[in-house]
Amino acid sequence: MVYLTGDTHGLFTRIESFCEKMNTTHEDLLIILGDAGINFSGGWRDENKKRILSELPITLLCIHGNHEKRPATIPTYREQQWHGGAVYAEEEYPNILFAKDGEVYDLNGKKAIAIGGAYSIDKWLRTPGVSWWEDEQPSPEIKARVEEKLQQLDWKVDIVLTHTTPLKYEPVETFLPGIDQSSVDQSTEEWLDTIEDRLAYDRWFCGHFHTCKKVDKIRLMFEDYETLE
Repeated sequence: MVYLTGDTHGLFTRIESFCEKMNTTHEDLLIILGDAGINFSGGWRDENKKRILSELPITLLCIHGNHEKRPATIPTYREQQWHGGAVYAEEEYPNILFAKDGEVYDLNGKKAIAIGGAYSIDKWLRTPGVSWWEDEQPSPEIKARVEEKLQQLDWKVDIVLTHTTPLKYEPVETFLPGIDQSSVDQSTEEWLDTIEDRLAYDRWFCGHFHTCKKVDKIRLMFEDYETLE
């Protein structure tokens, strides 16, 4: 089975309960749509999270969020092939995988492209290089890779897995009233808008906004779950 859920931010009690309820095994996959919070604290805190997750009967595929370090910049991660695309993994924790932006995975016969990243509205409260990372959003190189991959696929995929949403689908009702929205960098959402306009797809899943909502073929997820069949 392939399941999806939204941000976990390093808190995995609900994931443990989900595995117990669904009687999962390592053959089952749970996609976390960004901000898993596994590579956030560094040191023993992250190792403790990974140890707990490695003991769960599930395989995780994590989309890159804006509250975590990119695994490509962490020396213990290695790139490997998985379900037709590249992922990042650590030898010690083989059931914890991180998607590489722009890669397309075969999930139960469906083509799913991963596109991570977003802007942190709380970056001013975080420490650069420690709890906030300048490369949180997709770079021009990543955007070019995504578009090249989609061009190869004639702009057709079954599933889109992102952290944030295309701009037109932003849930404005969830915006925090104390944040000056004119100061928020929406370049990733604007770019995803151009992707969504051109792309033929069946379903699009994303997290980031801590809300559960479905509009058209877009589903925003938080603590809810979906099955990919």
